[in-house]
Amino acid sequence: MIEIGEKIDERYRVTGRIAHGGMADVYEAYDIVLRHIVALKVMREDMMKDPKNVERFNHECMIASSLNNPNVVKMEGQGVVDGRPYMVNEYVEGRTLRDKLNVASGHNLSPAEACEVMLQLTSGISYIHNHGIIHRDIKPDNLFYLADGSIKITDFGIASRKEESSSDEKAVSGTVYYCAPEVLMGKDACVASDIYSMGIVFFELLTGTIPFDGATAEEIALKQIKTRFPEPSKILSSIPQALDKIIIKACRKRPEERYASSLLMHQAIEQIYSDERNFKEKRSWISRLFGFK
Repeated sequence: MIEIGEKIDERYRVTGRIAHGGMADVYEAYDIVLRHIVALKVMREDMMKDPKNVERFNHECMIASSLNNPNVVKMEGQGVVDGRPYMVNEYVEGRTLRDKLNVASGHNLSPAEACEVMLQLTSGISYIHNHGIIHRDIKPDNLFYLADGSIKITDFGIASRKEESSSDEKAVSGTVYYCAPEVLMGKDACVASDIYSMGIVFFELLTGTIPFDGATAEEIALKQIKTRFPEPSKILSSIPQALDKIIIKACRKRPEERYASSLLMHQAIEQIYSDERNFKEKRSWISRLFGFK
């Protein structure tokens, strides 16, 4: 059990506990060498009994260590404490996008705000894809929303490299609400699978709800596979129909009918966002901060 005040590897002084997760506990710690606060993610002792869990944690460390992008939580180091692996990530002072939605008026963002989030998400995921990695678990819970409006992608626990097969027990991991039809049918995740998940996130940002729900995971999965995708503007008339087209294309049932890349999805959103006639409300200053037109 890690105690507050404990020093890990004579470098990281634990100053608080942030979260208790299914795989690991996350602590706030002070890096004595670099003199800043970090997030220390330590694998739970009870999860160490299964070697596959250790393999998955180490795999996440390997994936995260290869990435360096403003829209991705940066990994700063790793090690072992009391026989348990840990990873050191940049400390992100903010809440998740899920938390943001929970406190938003009507539990949704304005079309302009949603576009600003999605431009960052598609940019970050495009970077990840260009480095040969499929995230496989894109959802509001895995996206940090900072005070300045910037987005940070986190949790690479089930991410895979493009050349890897994911046709093991991880293939149906993730969250069924955001999972692409082909993955739910047992096929390997691909770039198009992440694009589908981003389409669902976009839908939720705009409407405050998810497109498919049900009493069981199986019922939701069947809807993802078979039920026609709803148009966001039919739920909220204030949503520009131009955004409908982007979401519907991103969430086509057949992977080959979606955007061929995250960059193309990003460019489609950017084109709509750059035309102020598509938005009744005034766009926020974050557009200037990130250089969005």
